[in-house]
Amino acid sequence: MAVSDEGPGIPAEELPFIFERFYRVDKARSRKEGGMGLGLAIARSYVEAHGGRIWVESIPLRGSTFYFTIPVV
Repeated sequence: MAVSDEGPGIPAEELPFIFERFYRVDKARSRKEGGMGLGLAIARSYVEAHGGRIWVESIPLRGSTFYFTIPVV
């Protein structure tokens, strides 16, 4: 499965951290304006609990694509 956007992308130095709990790429955003930084951590937990893998590829100024696989049993 893949989900893509055409947003600003994610800087390469931020990619290793985006699936961590409470991590936000945009440090200027508060919980009120930009969420709590839990969505991707929860997604990773679900995918890995089912034996799958989740990752992202991103190109600055062109967007990001999030991928995940879950094995069929």
